[in-house]
Amino acid sequence: MGKTIDIIKQKRKVSESVKQNIKDFNAMKKKILATMEIEHKSIPQIAEELQLPLDVVTYHLMTLQKFGFIEVSELDDMDEYYFYNLKK
Repeated sequence: MGKTIDIIKQKRKVSESVKQNIKDFNAMKKKILATMEIEHKSIPQIAEELQLPLDVVTYHLMTLQKFGFIEVSELDDMDEYYFYNLKK
């Protein structure tokens, strides 16, 4: 008798587009987290370093924060952007 999860995996197939989206997100997660290994960074700093649009970086940072990979730090000198740290 198989485990329930094995039976579910056999019955439900994940589409290739979903698999690709997960791979893309994990690749972006690694890139963003790597930029913050040495010091905290703001959204524009990460976007500049990775050569990505601000909205893409913002979306991924908010997702990483939601799932506990990063945390919000202090505001920058102009009170415009927050800095983000790797969660300890």
